[in-house]
Formats: sequence, C-alpha cells, structure tokens
Amino acid sequence: MGGRFIEVIPTKKIGLRKSVFAPAGLDRSPPAYWEESCADSECTLHQISPYIGKLKSVIAGDLIERYSKPGDLLVDPFAGSGTIPLEGALRGRGVFASDISPYARVLSKAKLLAPATLDDALRRAEAALDAATCLPGPDLSQVPRWVRSFFHPRTLAEALNFAAVARKQGKEFILACFLGILHHQRPGFLSYPSSHLVPYLRSRKYPRTRYAGMYSYRDLRPRILAKIKRVYRRFSDPRVAPRITFRQSAVEHIVLPESFDCLITSPPYMNALDYGRDNRLRLWFIDPSLSRPVDNGVTQRRHAFIKAMGCLAAKVEFGLKRKGHCVIIVGESLKRSFQAHPSKTVVEIMANCAKSLRLKLVIADDIPDIRRTRRECRGVRTEHFLVFQKE
Repeated sequence: MGGRFIEVIPTKKIGLRKSVFAPAGLDRSPPAYWEESCADSECTLHQISPYIGKLKSVIAGDLIERYSKPGDLLVDPFAGSGTIPLEGALRGRGVFASDISPYARVLSKAKLLAPATLDDALRRAEAALDAATCLPGPDLSQVPRWVRSFFHPRTLAEALNFAAVARKQGKEFILACFLGILHHQRPGFLSYPSSHLVPYLRSRKYPRTRYAGMYSYRDLRPRILAKIKRVYRRFSDPRVAPRITFRQSAVEHIVLPESFDCLITSPPYMNALDYGRDNRLRLWFIDPSLSRPVDNGVTQRRHAFIKAMGCLAAKVEFGLKRKGHCVIIVGESLKRSFQAHPSKTVVEIMANCAKSLRLKLVIADDIPDIRRTRRECRGVRTEHFLVFQKE
C-alpha cells in the first residue's frame, strides 16, 4: 500500500493554500481511497470506544507503510485514541506512544495489550463482573448529579462497581469496553437516550412520556459481553510488534527513546476541540476523584501549542535516525488568525528547533463533517500532513 501513497494522486487540489507556507512543488493532494470508509474493514479494536476527531485507520496505516518498515520503532507522542500506535503494531513496528489524557491511556493500552483471544477476553470480563457483584452497594447520593442524570439507579450502581474493578492496573481492555457502551440511545448501551460521542441527554428527542422503555433499567452483564464480542469481529493481535510502550505524560515531560526510526503524530486541534469536556463522562468513570479533567493547554492556548511543538521538535532532532521521517498532522481552520494556519507555525518551529530535518511533502486532506462531530468545529476544514526527513 505504501508504494501507491505518492503515485496515486488525484488531479484535484483541495484545501491547501500554497501561499501560506508550502514551498513550491511540495504540495500534494491525498490518494482517493483516503475518502473511503474503513469502518467495515478495519481491525475492530479501533472501535472499542469513540474518540473525538481521531485519524482514520486507513490513513494511519498508509503513512506507516510509506515512512517506516517492519521492525522499525515508531513514536507517537500525541497518541489520542491509539490509532497510529495500533496500526503500527499490526504492521510489525515497535511502538512508543504517549498522551497526557487518562482516556487516551486507557484506549491505547486496551488496543495494544488486548487479550489474545475472544475466550480469554470473555473470561476476564466474567471475572470482573463476579468481583463487582461482591462489592457493597455504592452510595448514589455521593455521585455528582450530572452523572446520575444519565442512568437508571440500578444501572448506575452496577456501572460504579464494575468500573471500580476495571480501573485496576492491567484491566484497561475491560475498562475500555465498558467506556464504549457507557452512553448512547441504542439498547446495547447503558445510559438514558444520549449522544454517543459527546455526552448530552436527548430527552427532547426521546421524551420519557413517549419512550418509557429507553429510561428503564439496563443490565450491565449482557451488554459488556456483547460489546467484547463485537470488538473481536475482525481482531488481529497487536502483540506481534517487537516492542510496545505507552506513557501517560505531556509532550514536554516525556522521555522519548534515545533512537527511533519514525515519528507520526496528530497533535490536538488548536482551539477547536475540548477533549476534557467532550469526554467528561468517560473521564469521570476512569477517575472520579478528579475535580476536573486533566488540563491540556495545547488545545486552548497559543503559547502552550508553540511550546509543545518546540519541545517535540527538539526531541525529534535528538532521537530520530538519519533518513528517518517525521510526519505531523495539523488541523487547519478557516478563521483569519493564528489558529487558522498552525501548520505554518509548525514548519517554522521545525526549521528553528530541528535544523537537520527538511520539509519534503505537504498533503492537504479535507475533513468530512462526520469527523468534526460538533457543529461549532466546522471551521476546522483541512488536515495538513507535514512530512519531514532527517538528513
């Protein structure tokens, strides 16, 4: 697949304004197959639980095949939902991934260290369910009112006890499956009718007076077991990778491997997505003691974004092997401000802080509405794939 990454280029140029930052001759449009859905063909580990703005697995796989080879060590310091690390592991690359978010940690470790077989996964889930039933009933009055508003009391009690068991170290796969069925209006989910990605109740669309069944008790056990079976529909064991490591850390503090072959990463959209707010219900179940989600200033403040990119550039300059590639995927906006073209800023930072790297290619890919997920984020129209190589 990697060989056609450059050759299969449509004639239509989309999204890229060459006058902004791209040197003449470096801009490309994406392959046509990037636009196709991969939901019915990708490894179903990718579908364990939703994540705002995640990269399509077919694009991640394409980049990995083009810019690395089996046995290489692939680094992703903004792992998010774990799409790039999982695609790397499935392709026999060693993986070093990190992210500041507890939710990213759970998802990435769940995907990278999933049980080898469905039977093993079901046994682990049954053991967690049995352990949860042995716990005393939780005091629901101590649960924040906004959390209680999503669940039938009996369902919430079961969810709280199960989450208490699944939060233990080494049970990330079970916890991720639980988070994947936490809220939605479909029967296989636990909450009252609500959206799937960003948690908000849909009581106006589904009033209790007309849809009483959607507000009844929902049994956790059959739903979590059914979820696990769905995750294993198209399952490939990612542990064929020669090395898998995940660290929860901000990019400023993470210690990357001393030497690595390739870095592919997608930093959070600047001023476009609020990952703490958008994942607030799942984050609460991951760690109810947090008074508020872990702050990620990279998504909110210009100086934090610049600082993070500067730290990343310096670490790439130090650790990336000669002739190795660094691919940074940056979301662009239509607004006339700094946030409109952070790609230009990233290119300038790389030129100043990673002087041995050269920009080799810029690919602009339109972001479809389904990946923006929130109405107010429709200004984020394009992703720029900035491809650097170390000389």
